[in-house]
Amino acid sequence: MHVLILGGTTEARALAGLLHAADPGLRVTSSLAGRVAAPRLPAGEVRIGGFGGPEGLAAWLREHAVDAVIDATHPFAERISFNAAAAAATAHVPLLALRRPGWVPVDGDDWHEVASLDAAAAALDGLGDRVFLTTGRMGLAAFAGRPEWFLVRSVDAPDAPMPARTEVLLDRGPFTLDGERELIRRHRLGVLVTKDSGGAATAPKLTAAREAGIPVVVVRRPPVPEGVPTAATPEEAAEWVRARARGAGDVTAPGATDTAGTR
Repeated sequence: MHVLILGGTTEARALAGLLHAADPGLRVTSSLAGRVAAPRLPAGEVRIGGFGGPEGLAAWLREHAVDAVIDATHPFAERISFNAAAAAATAHVPLLALRRPGWVPVDGDDWHEVASLDAAAAALDGLGDRVFLTTGRMGLAAFAGRPEWFLVRSVDAPDAPMPARTEVLLDRGPFTLDGERELIRRHRLGVLVTKDSGGAATAPKLTAAREAGIPVVVVRRPPVPEGVPTAATPEEAAEWVRARARGAGDVTAPGATDTAGTR
C-alpha cells in the first residue's frame, strides 16, 4: 500500500512516524511544498515541490500507484487542500483531511476575529502601537503601510514589502509559555496578531497575551473542500490508513467526521 501525505506540519510528521513504525513495509511518501529552507523531514520517503495543480497531482497519484491520500497541510494552505480534493476525485483515490482543531477563546481573552490579513491590519487601529506579528513570512505586505512597530516572527527571513518599523525574530516552534511571556515583557508588546492555526506548538502565545491583558487579532481559517472525511489527530488518521490496509473498504477513522468543520 502506498500512502501520500501532503505535509509540512507537526501532525504530518507525527503521522508519517506512526505509519512507518507500525508497518515498515507500508510505503509512505510525504510531500513538502518547499517554502521552508531547512524543513524537519519525516520518516519515509520525501518529495519537495509542487505538483502543477490538481491535474498534475492526479497524474502523480496514478503514476506512483497511490492507494490513499492524507491532506495534513497547514490550515491556511487553502489551495493545496482544494487541489487535493479535485485530484483525489479525478484519480479515484480515497482522501482524508487531517485537520487540527482551531483555537477557541476562553474567559479573559480579548479576541478580535477577522477574515483576512488585510482585515487584521485594519483592525490594529487603536489596539496598540507595538505589535507581535506571528502570521509567518508570507503576507507581510498587508501590514506594510502601518505606522506601528512590529516584532515579526518566522522560520525563514521574510522578503519585502513589510512594515517600515520591523524587527525580525527567526525562530521555530514549539514555543514555551515562559518564552512567550518574556517576549511580551522585553519588547513591551501591546497587541498580538495571529492566524487560527490551532495545535499546541504555538498556542502558548495566546495564554501569554491573556495574562498580559493585551488584545489578540485572530485571522479565521479559510474555507475547506466539502465532503472530505476528516480526522483531528495523527492517531485517528493512522487508524484510517490501517483500516484500508486491512481491506475494510470506505471507512472513517474512529473519532473522524465526514464534515469539513474545523472549529
